[in-house]
Amino acid sequence: MGVSEQDVLEDRIQDVRMRDHRFSRNAYYFILDALDFTMSHMGKDQMTGEERHVGGRELLHFIKDFASEQFGPMAPVVFEQWGIRSSEDFGEIVFNLIDAELLSRRPTDSRLDFVDGFDFQSVFAERHKKRLDCIAQRI
Repeated sequence: MGVSEQDVLEDRIQDVRMRDHRFSRNAYYFILDALDFTMSHMGKDQMTGEERHVGGRELLHFIKDFASEQFGPMAPVVFEQWGIRSSEDFGEIVFNLIDAELLSRRPTDSRLDFVDGFDFQSVFAERHKKRLDCIAQRI
């Protein structure tokens, strides 16, 4: 019986988490899903027809959209539960995945691409203001 890709992925993520305990398993899977989401929205390179490389700033932009779709105004709470407290943490997760050979990088990619990306509370509160107001009125 062969080892599935999912088993290999799970093993590598568990290895990463043994070295870096800061982030939950779900945070790693979220980043991989957010990258897929980003690639589907960015499309292929117009010149080559190949998948484009996604930089840190681009990924952060689409993380906001993906998290809004997945978690709505609860995104900051979910991130907090996963150990993610700032946009820099997304960079740490990405570079952990690079170290585990689950993602690739270009020489210009840096953890600094994730610095000062966005404030969770304000971004998701603004995006979901109406829903948050409805929730607050019920309390």
